[in-house]
Amino acid sequence: MTEATNPQDVVLFEEIACVGGKIIGIATLNSEKSLNALSLPMVELLLPQMQQWKNDHNIALVVLQGAGDKAFCAGGDIRDLYQAMKAAPDTYQPYVEDFFTKEYTLDYLIHTFDKPVLVWGNGIVMGGGLGLMAGASHRIVTASSRIAMPEMAIGLYPDVGGSWFLNRMPEGCGLFLGLTGASINSADAKLIDLADHFLTHDKKATVLDKLTQVKWGNTIALNHQKLTDLLLGMEDMCRSQMPPSQIRLHQASISAVGRATSLQQAVELILAMPNEDAWLTKAKASLQYGSPITAHIVYRLLELGQSKILADSFRLELGLSVQCGKLGEFTEGVRALLIDKDQKPNWRYKTVSDVPADVINQLFHSPWAADLHPLQHLGSLEH
Repeated sequence: MTEATNPQDVVLFEEIACVGGKIIGIATLNSEKSLNALSLPMVELLLPQMQQWKNDHNIALVVLQGAGDKAFCAGGDIRDLYQAMKAAPDTYQPYVEDFFTKEYTLDYLIHTFDKPVLVWGNGIVMGGGLGLMAGASHRIVTASSRIAMPEMAIGLYPDVGGSWFLNRMPEGCGLFLGLTGASINSADAKLIDLADHFLTHDKKATVLDKLTQVKWGNTIALNHQKLTDLLLGMEDMCRSQMPPSQIRLHQASISAVGRATSLQQAVELILAMPNEDAWLTKAKASLQYGSPITAHIVYRLLELGQSKILADSFRLELGLSVQCGKLGEFTEGVRALLIDKDQKPNWRYKTVSDVPADVINQLFHSPWAADLHPLQHLGSLEH
């Protein structure tokens, strides 16, 4: 697949006919050079097409995939965000609001899409890519899947619904992954309910072919079951190739992190975790590299998120993201990691104990009155 040159080609759309007359919609993120990083033009193409497919009675299910073999989606394309924030530091940025409003609207649409949505989560799935995958009904991971929410390193936080799905993981896992940005594999993803099926990547063409041989009907629940049955049948052939879970090796220690009574204690517990291997060593290093402000956001989100409905989670996150865009920590994190690449971020505070409560309280203060929130209508049509 060639690199997109026309802005309309950053997402490729295809409709494939099935034996019974129904149609499968396929959307391909088409920016191999950026590892299919999710840009605003991608979101602006996906949103109306997904909505159209949702409303089209002939569409039985939707498949989301990434071009190439390296990544489904390596995160949000944040270089334009960086330029907007850098151009006017310490001020509200309309572009930041626009980007996150549309991205979260798309994520929410996938979460609430009644028809089956299959995401082929091969290779790198990070940040904004996980936002697309987390809400899908049928999430496939492969032997090369590397999933992470590494926002600690850029002074943002695990957004795109992270306040929702991090809270619903086994004890301690959401806090540990949010604070360390640790990369997890396919077995981990299944363990913590970020994936549903493991298949080898070479089975993708077979899966797509088999989908066209299914006689999809008008009953959405039955279509979900037909897709599940098809994938379970293929999964049996691949199970022996799934890598061992990294989380399971450290599950007792991770659970203990979840019982911490303060952020400081959680950080200390992670840094003191025993049985250190390469994966855990990297996780500890990422925690120590990351923004202390982000660590506080993660801890607060996990305190708040459990009680929220999905739409409220996205509304909360939009306010947070806009506030982060104004604060400057996000700008500095992107500069150090992706622009200058010196990996020497000048964080506003050196340790989590240095961060004043007022700073975090301000980040969690919505920039809008409830009736003026850009996502005020999200969830209003839910039953």
